[in-house]
Amino acid sequence: MNHNFIENQNWRYATKKFDATKKISNEDLTFLKEAIRLSASSYGLQLYKIFIIENPEVRAKLQPASWGQSQIVDASHLFVFAHSTDVQDAQIDEYLANISETRDIALADVKGYGDFMKSNLVGLPLEKKAVWTSKQTYLALGNLLNAAAELKIDVTPIEGFLPEQYNEILGLTAKGYAASLVAAVGYRHKDDATQHLAKVRKSTAELFETI
Repeated sequence: MNHNFIENQNWRYATKKFDATKKISNEDLTFLKEAIRLSASSYGLQLYKIFIIENPEVRAKLQPASWGQSQIVDASHLFVFAHSTDVQDAQIDEYLANISETRDIALADVKGYGDFMKSNLVGLPLEKKAVWTSKQTYLALGNLLNAAAELKIDVTPIEGFLPEQYNEILGLTAKGYAASLVAAVGYRHKDDATQHLAKVRKSTAELFETI
């Protein structure tokens, strides 16, 4: 049995201090992007977009909107997961066209699936749509966390930020998106004392119950 996955999960932690001199290679960045792209998503719709912020000036603007956290500017890359603020027929039609092309089947053969999705999603209140699409970004974050650990790349998920300010700074609202979570991605600094602390989690007996 391969225990590398569990070992890597024990290795990872929410990095508090990143080494600003270390950058992720293009090859590893491509790997992380692909891991996110292949994430599970309800219906397969992927109603979100990930904005990868490299520009130091933009990141300096985002830091005050992130409770001043140093990870925002020191990490190699900053991933902003943004969910679609609305779900309309057009987005589902785009997905159906993708299915048709990818699987080489007629659009008519997936019309029923499309109608089913539209009946369940399009008529929902905007607030419920936003809650649902924002949840999808957490599934994508999970793949980023796991894939990065395999490469010994550190990821710090961040919910401590002001979404409205992120939306304004990055121009997300005009694109139909809203920031839902942030991930600082890079390499831990040798002086980050947190890396030496024992991982604290519930015991297996406490966390699981078989019925």
